[in-house]
Amino acid sequence: MDALRVGPRAAVVLALACAIGLAMFCWPLLSPPEPEAMAHAGDAPLLFVLLLPVVLAVVLAEMSEGGIDPRALALLGVLAAVNAALRPLGAGTAGIETVFFLLILAGRVFGPGFGFALGCVSLFASALLTAGVGPWLPFQMMAAGWVGLGAGLLPRRVAGRAEIALLVGYGVLAAYAFGFVMNLWFWPYATGPGTELSIDPAADLGENARTFLLYTLTTSSAGWDTGRALTNAVALTTLGPAVLATLRRAARRAAFDTPVAFAPRAAAPSTTSAITASTHRSPEERA
Repeated sequence: MDALRVGPRAAVVLALACAIGLAMFCWPLLSPPEPEAMAHAGDAPLLFVLLLPVVLAVVLAEMSEGGIDPRALALLGVLAAVNAALRPLGAGTAGIETVFFLLILAGRVFGPGFGFALGCVSLFASALLTAGVGPWLPFQMMAAGWVGLGAGLLPRRVAGRAEIALLVGYGVLAAYAFGFVMNLWFWPYATGPGTELSIDPAADLGENARTFLLYTLTTSSAGWDTGRALTNAVALTTLGPAVLATLRRAARRAAFDTPVAFAPRAAAPSTTSAITASTHRSPEERA
């Protein structure tokens, strides 16, 4: 059952926002910067840094246009707080990331719309908690939203051990994909000009793509991304069945598919009516 339903118009807005976000991540390949611009690391793509939060805000507003169920909103807040508290336990140590396994499981149980919203809110809350606010934050929020969205779009008719295996495989893939796109948006400024791993504005798209693959394989993939993938695999294997059962029990009790209806309150008999009824009773009835 989907805790946060995505209507047709919201789905179009979400798809458009994902396309815009992907273009923002891939800007080095689509519009390589000139060498002299790469020397100014502080002049990172500020337009994207400013525009991406607006895109996220539009998507979340569109998804909540029909009104968010208070139960779904409360659940979103609780899970985002848990994720924000879990992230400092591993972030910064050999790529260990403890925020993604719960995001994947929640997206699986509550649907793609909820998964996308949880990914965005979780990364924002954890950044505030750990003082990790910076130009990378909007990109992290979008990428984490994609992780939750993808988990909600996985095939539904899979259960038992096959479901855990599916989630583990997705968790490993999502770990590398998250590192891939996060590397891509800042790649020209991370390497600087004139190295074997630098972007070449004069080269074609294929050549720069090969250079980037070499860069990400020799930097984060062997360390951070692999640590994130192993963390996801271990957490989903060991904790996945229990957490899935807990989340599904919460979904059943919340009954997101059941509309809330208030029955009219029955009117209590007035004192005057009671006295009148007593007056009209026969002496035998009053005795």
